[in-house]
This record gives sequence, C-alpha cells and structure tokens, in this order.
Amino acid sequence: MNYLAIDASTEACSVALQIESAAGESKVYSRYDLCPQSHSLQLLPMVDQVLKEANIKLAELDGLIFGQGPGSFTGVRIGVGVAQGLAFSANLPVVGVSSLHAMAQLAFSEHQQTSVVAAIDARMSEVYNGYFELDENNIMKAKNNASVTPPKKLAKQLADVVDVVNAPVYGVGTGWDAYSEDLAALKSNDGIPEVLFPSAQAMLTIGIEALKQGKGVSAELAQPVYVRYTVSWKKLPGRE
Repeated sequence: MNYLAIDASTEACSVALQIESAAGESKVYSRYDLCPQSHSLQLLPMVDQVLKEANIKLAELDGLIFGQGPGSFTGVRIGVGVAQGLAFSANLPVVGVSSLHAMAQLAFSEHQQTSVVAAIDARMSEVYNGYFELDENNIMKAKNNASVTPPKKLAKQLADVVDVVNAPVYGVGTGWDAYSEDLAALKSNDGIPEVLFPSAQAMLTIGIEALKQGKGVSAELAQPVYVRYTVSWKKLPGRE
C-alpha cells in the first residue's frame, strides 16, 4: 500500500511518501522546509520530487493524507486545495490530520513522550491547543476537542483531561515560546519545545491508520479545521 501526506498548515511545508515493496517492506521519502508565505510555490514541487525519487505515479497511490489545521488560515487552505486537486486527478480517498495531533505524534516518535499538550500560537493572544495520549498501537490519540484559548486560561481549558498545574506534561508547538510567561510552568520540558511544527511524515503514521479503518472520504469532502471561525477586524474608513 502506498500513501502520500502533505502539510502546509504552519510555517513548515512538508511532504512524505510511504511506499510498500512486493516483499512488504516500507520506505519513506520526504521533504521538509520552513518557508513562511512560500507554501503555494513549494508544495507541488515537493510532491513531484518524492514521486520521482520513489519512481511511482500519483495514480499508483492508495490514499492521500493532508494537514487540515489548525494553523495559518492561508496555509491550511493551500494544503486542502492541493490535496483535493491531487486526489481528484487520481481518484484517491483522502483523510485529514490535525496539526496538533501530528506534533504530538512527533513527540512520541522523536522523544518517546506519551502524554503531550500541543499549543500553536494562534495570534490575537490565543493558542490552538489539545491534549494527546499514546494508545496500544503507538498512535497518539486526542483526549479532548481542539480549541483556541487565551494562554492564561489554558490550564482551566485542559482541566477535564489533564492537571497540568500540578503535573506538567510534555509541550510541543510555537505557543509555549510565544506566551512563555503564562505557559512555561505547565510543561515538563524546559525552554523552547523541541517540536515546534507538524510534519507530513508524522501525519503518515496517523493518516494511514485512519485510511485502513475506512475513514477516507472523496476529495470534495476534504475539509479544513480552523477552530477559530470568526475574526474581528478593525473597520476600515468608509467600510461597514
């Protein structure tokens, strides 16, 4: 089974392709770059590069996984749009993976952490956040719904699933550094988190499991997850 994952939901842009040989051995080809505001230029060339490196065509894939957010509104839309275009052209099922979830999975795969709070700087003095724990299949699972929360209220937001005030857990994401004064005491790892951004390679792990469980949908049903759906902008002169 062959799967492609793409992500443009944050400052990072990444692509990962997992190919299974006839002998049942898997190999992953990937690209990753921190390129704020260049995702629309980078994403498709990255896809082309990994397909060529693996010597496989898009039509030979069995599913496509995409980063559905939360994160940058523009980045999320770019990622979903590219995923839909690729999936339409090759008639592939798609599944979306949360950027928060992907960072939690990285915390396990790279740092062997099994209880993780993900927090992304959402601007406007808020963080996108969620809590994750490892399951019996070595997949991180969300223990609450993703939300957007003022940093001072994060502990209260998470109180139903984890007591980060009395028992800090491992933190990932840009929110911890952006609001360190309010959040530093809530995580067990010191300083700036080792995992700041999601990656398509981590999304492979989560998305492949979902596709094998039959959770894939057709391209037109691919949906972003913004978490914050309304934004109040200062009115421009002459605008209502």
